[in-house]
Amino acid sequence: MHALLSVYDKTGITDLAQSLHDRGWSLLSSGGTAAAIAAAEIPVVDVADHTGSPIMLGHRVVTLHPTIHGGILADRANAEHQADLETHGITPIDLVVVNLYPFDSDPGIELIDIGGPTMVRAAAKNHEHVGVVVDPDDYAAVADAVAEGGLDAAMRRRLARKAFAHTAAYDANIVTWFDELDANDDPLPKSLHLAADRAQDLRYGENPHQTGARYRVAGRTGWWDTATQLQGKEMSFLNLYDAEAAWQLVWDLHEGQPTAVVIKHANPCGVAVDDDPLTAYTNAHACDPVSAFGGIVAITEPITGPIASAICEVFTEVVIAPSIDADAREIFASKPNVRVLEAAPPSGAALEMRSIDGGLLVQTVDRRIADRDTWRTVTDRAPSAEELDDLAFAWAVAARVSSNTIVLAKDRQAVGIGAGQQNRRDAGRIAADKAAGRAAGGACASDAFFPFRDGLDVAIEAGCTSVIQPGGSIRDDEVIAAANEAGIAMVFTGERHFRH
Repeated sequence: MHALLSVYDKTGITDLAQSLHDRGWSLLSSGGTAAAIAAAEIPVVDVADHTGSPIMLGHRVVTLHPTIHGGILADRANAEHQADLETHGITPIDLVVVNLYPFDSDPGIELIDIGGPTMVRAAAKNHEHVGVVVDPDDYAAVADAVAEGGLDAAMRRRLARKAFAHTAAYDANIVTWFDELDANDDPLPKSLHLAADRAQDLRYGENPHQTGARYRVAGRTGWWDTATQLQGKEMSFLNLYDAEAAWQLVWDLHEGQPTAVVIKHANPCGVAVDDDPLTAYTNAHACDPVSAFGGIVAITEPITGPIASAICEVFTEVVIAPSIDADAREIFASKPNVRVLEAAPPSGAALEMRSIDGGLLVQTVDRRIADRDTWRTVTDRAPSAEELDDLAFAWAVAARVSSNTIVLAKDRQAVGIGAGQQNRRDAGRIAADKAAGRAAGGACASDAFFPFRDGLDVAIEAGCTSVIQPGGSIRDDEVIAAANEAGIAMVFTGERHFRH
């Protein structure tokens, strides 16, 4: 039996080579892999000696030779193939162990592997007769199988499937690199080549009768990959979905001061910023205590005992923070069903995708483009510095709430949020009802323009003294006139933030 070993990641390769040699296998290898095996005093034949062809083009051409690929691809049950092997003096290769140049470590032309993927694909194609191994984690199982008589058909098939997934992901990363080089010309790639590995099985999907899992795009990592769940039940689909919304929003709002959010069904039902993290949380919860029941809490600061005690007064599904101190852990332990996560800040994705029948909808991620320097005051009265702070806060929150949305805020605390309504007036009424008088002197943010003045009238009735909205309605003049009548300061941003 013959094995070809050619790996970039040499983790465990000498142990596998020793195991194969001990069972009478002949070993072929090249370059650094051959040197590592020889250094372990394991007999190995260099590929160049096996093929009779020298390494060429600065190591670009090593294994691209009929002696190698004929040995891998030959169908052992095909008489014509067997005759060709005999005619050309080609030795069959029964096991191919290859992993590829780490393209993601430093993307560039010289890390685009050619010989490796070619051998992997050849062996995977011929998996009925040849084993292929691309993952060092599989070495032990392969060595055990060899010791017990050889790789069975089911194992070869599993390894072949893994091999094709490996090369597919590798090629997808290369295509993505080319797209990123041209990203300034077109933020949306001409084609999408997604390769993702199942990273986490979930308790269930959106509902208990659905199956759910988290997948990681091959070669990429996100905050979920380094997050630590300290306690609580397994995460469900909605736990992850809502936690993602909470963690993205709390860091989107974070500008060096403690920030807290409470999320329910991917929408914030409470948001606040304060110099004291405990106050930030209590203010966020106070926005809508009813909706906070069963919600997700995210805080940008380490959670201490007092904060944990406040959170535990309310049924909470998930808590996320950069760290949880010992006192807080002890307090959370009294609520064993609460899922408590420590996590790093999110890095942010470039594209958003949603499934539709037969394909995907893809868009660039919504980010707030306009800032205070580009905002335009359209009313007789300009907002004060304090009002501008509240407007900026309310605008940032509104950009993360499902449309139609109205956000009422005061002193960097959301006091009323109306989300996901089919008309803006109802969204405003919901926000005002939840504010219950607390919006007096505060700010109102609308994620899109007011098509009629009735949406603004709700903010006026709630006592808001400043409003921020994109502008652009054919009735802007009517809305501006209504604001002037009420003595309200209104700012146009020139951008909207629909979120469905």
